Amino acid sequence: MQYRKDKYGNDISVLGFGCMRFTRNGRNIDHEKAEKEILAAFRQGVNYYDTAYLYPGSEACLGKVLEDNQIRDKVKIATKLPQYMVKNPENIDKFFDEELKRLRTDYVDYYLMHMLTDLVSWENLKKNGIEDWIRRKKEAGAIRQVGFSFHGNTETFLKILEDYDWDFCQIQYNYLDENIQAGRKGLKAAAAKGIPVIIMEPLRGGKLVNLLPAEAKKLIAEHEKKRTAAEWAFRWLWDQPEVTCVLSGMNSLEMVEENCRIASEVQAGEFDESDFEMIAGIKEAIERSTKVGCTGCGYCMPCPKGVDIPATFRCYNAMYTEGKGTGRFQYVQVVGLRKEPAFADLCVQCGKCEQHCPQHLEIRKYLKEADKNLRPGPYKILIKIARKFLVKQ
Repeated sequence: MQYRKDKYGNDISVLGFGCMRFTRNGRNIDHEKAEKEILAAFRQGVNYYDTAYLYPGSEACLGKVLEDNQIRDKVKIATKLPQYMVKNPENIDKFFDEELKRLRTDYVDYYLMHMLTDLVSWENLKKNGIEDWIRRKKEAGAIRQVGFSFHGNTETFLKILEDYDWDFCQIQYNYLDENIQAGRKGLKAAAAKGIPVIIMEPLRGGKLVNLLPAEAKKLIAEHEKKRTAAEWAFRWLWDQPEVTCVLSGMNSLEMVEENCRIASEVQAGEFDESDFEMIAGIKEAIERSTKVGCTGCGYCMPCPKGVDIPATFRCYNAMYTEGKGTGRFQYVQVVGLRKEPAFADLCVQCGKCEQHCPQHLEIRKYLKEADKNLRPGPYKILIKIARKFLVKQ
């Protein structure tokens, strides 16, 4: 495992374990499976584990694994204050105390203000005394370092970066998002201030592996270096010395093994001209085929009318990356055959989803387009027939 330094010279593994996507059995996390994956990563040198207050069951699962295996003091926990839920100073203590209880610890190594998207959200925290609160928690040893995760534009990122003495930050960044959100400009600005940068969505929610168009898959398969799609994406990130740690939502032992192998080999500055040409070719293929830039993060959910927005967009994109029939069939399976259908035409244009979308997508517009294309006349009839025989009322 390779390591890079945080602001105070501590080693952070270049690969971090993102704990948002643990495998679930229904609503509950498959704890036994998650434990095996966490321990497999730990044994191979991963020491950074990222969770959040609003990841259902995630903090509790991670805390139990670390306690049961007596490795809490050997890893670094990163979790997040749900700043969008803070209405008064008392809320901050309430959320933090609950997180400590879930995590079965008395301190957090890296504490983030979760999902700052604009200056208003940061100003609201300041009005509720967050700066004094952080000072007191640091003095007490309950928080070691403080940072923020960001989903907004570059200009706002730079303003927030300058407004406080941050210890680290976390941004969405990958070869498709090089020039949006914080982007490369934000990455370099943070690094210039000596602020470590943690990367989320390195694979765009799996899109840069599972939903690549045929043209991109062909480029990857035929390249002489025989790297996987994930390996290309990770190596592009780790080639940049400003990147401190890359989070991966690893939910299989195979994924842990592959990612740890890459993280043990990679070095900053290793990309050559042919590597950059390869990434450019993949990007061009993706941009020609993608309809909606949804990462599947789920921040738009739940929809008050029951629309499954991420599933709808995943199926819509699949029409263009894997074929119309494949996308439409997936839509029937994952959206149409539920007890309560979650079709896009249930949307009443309330716009709540767009207020929370980190990608700032025009969700309402895309939902109309998606449903029209995913459910042409014959498919509506097919769904009605299938529901009659397959869905228990």
